[in-house]
Amino acid sequence: MKNSDANRSADSSSKNNNSRNIYFALFSGILFFLSFPKFGLGFIAWIALVPLFIALRDTKSIGRALLLGWVAGLTACVGIVYWIAYVVVQYGYLPFYLGLSIMLLLACYLGLYFALFAAGIVYFKRKVPLFIVAPALWVCLEYVKSRLFTGFPWENLGYSQFNNILLIQIADVTGIFGLSLLIVLLNVAFFEIVTKRSKKSFALAAIVVLLWSCVYVYGVLRIAEIDKVLKAAQTMNVTLIQGNIDQSIKWNKDFQKETINIYEELSLRRPQAGGSLLVWPETAVPFNFQDENDLHRQLRALPVKTNSWFIFGSMSYARRSQGLDYFNSAYLLSPQGLILGRYDKVHLVPYGEYVPFRELFPFVNGLTAGIGDFTEGKGFSPLNMGERKIGVLICYEGILPEAARAYKNAGSELLVNITNDAWFGSTSAPYQHLSMAAFRAVETRLYLVRAANTGISAIVDPTGKVVADTKLFKKDAIHGIIKFIALPTFYARYGDWLVGASFLCVVVLFVWSLTRRKRNVI
Repeated sequence: MKNSDANRSADSSSKNNNSRNIYFALFSGILFFLSFPKFGLGFIAWIALVPLFIALRDTKSIGRALLLGWVAGLTACVGIVYWIAYVVVQYGYLPFYLGLSIMLLLACYLGLYFALFAAGIVYFKRKVPLFIVAPALWVCLEYVKSRLFTGFPWENLGYSQFNNILLIQIADVTGIFGLSLLIVLLNVAFFEIVTKRSKKSFALAAIVVLLWSCVYVYGVLRIAEIDKVLKAAQTMNVTLIQGNIDQSIKWNKDFQKETINIYEELSLRRPQAGGSLLVWPETAVPFNFQDENDLHRQLRALPVKTNSWFIFGSMSYARRSQGLDYFNSAYLLSPQGLILGRYDKVHLVPYGEYVPFRELFPFVNGLTAGIGDFTEGKGFSPLNMGERKIGVLICYEGILPEAARAYKNAGSELLVNITNDAWFGSTSAPYQHLSMAAFRAVETRLYLVRAANTGISAIVDPTGKVVADTKLFKKDAIHGIIKFIALPTFYARYGDWLVGASFLCVVVLFVWSLTRRKRNVI
């Protein structure tokens, strides 16, 4: 009887622990998505993984670790990408249950990276210190997520710090993954203090605090250096136009003339300084600019009226033997109205700009209404604005570090991000989108100007500070000044070196663990 009671007590205790750990995993996921805009605060990310580490502390089973990590990841990703349900229901014309299912499927997939992270923590437990394996493993998995299946780098952990101007300066050395590594390391330090309170845990915390202090000192010194360079830099006036055109009528042919008139009126509302830059958003021109008609001539007359360089988004096409290839493009016109160049978007968004497996998923055709499938551009080639080179990032490309790096290394002196975030409505997505794009300025030490159809339009300086922005869903224009500087950055030159180091670390640790296990067996 005593053995039976003891077994029942053990089973009950085990069930309670399992339930408690699930709650910890859920709490970790909640903290994670609350680290990002528009509802979150960046400092929450510093402790977001602590509950997950607590849940994994007594977990021995890899399968159980996978479950706990997946629960945390699913919760976090639902909170971050919930807006996808809105997009596919509103513009894909899907029933709500199907839109919700698509969002949940994506969240389930993204949650797998959390699951693998948790499994790795349990696998290496008692073999390798957590402060070594956790940051390296997180960086590896975050990088794979950012690349696999065309990649989904949306709101990687480091992006949660976009408002922490001093901290994010290190991105010009390590890229966004360096910030993710630092945040995970700080989570480990908090976890060690909370659960162990030993001399070793406090020593680790002291080292982490020292490391963070060094990063902040670097931020102070780097900003001072950049400010000094900016004082002597050449300037240019810039005007960013936010037309606030409703997505439901954007491609209506009867509304084309009115759309152009709205943008033109906003562009002419305030006199431009000679030689300034005027920027309209992605596909602001709801017709093929290549077709010479009255609207085409109206656009070419605008830079002459304003005496400005003019960048705007439009569809373009190229004839092929079997039909037409369409591109999501940006045009550059001179102050004399001459067409100086065109950039065709390179990184297209699945189910937004082209539909893979169209025959299997015909219901998503609504997402590309008015445009059909786009074709990829040939590469990240700068546009020549007189003696200046400009790198254009269309929509999603603003969250791709490799795109901004390519422009920087090709001699670009300004990044121009044009986008149409009307798809996102008033969800968190427009705020998240801007928070990520701002890092391209830090990594390259270039000004970034951003024109968005419905917002958020902004000017970001080379330190990542948003010096001017607009409200959502408001016809508006930003008038500001940008400066041209040519500061080299370690990250622009060497890219994601930290990712390579993290992969090497994880592989070495894995091989070492296998060798150790083999020795123990023998």
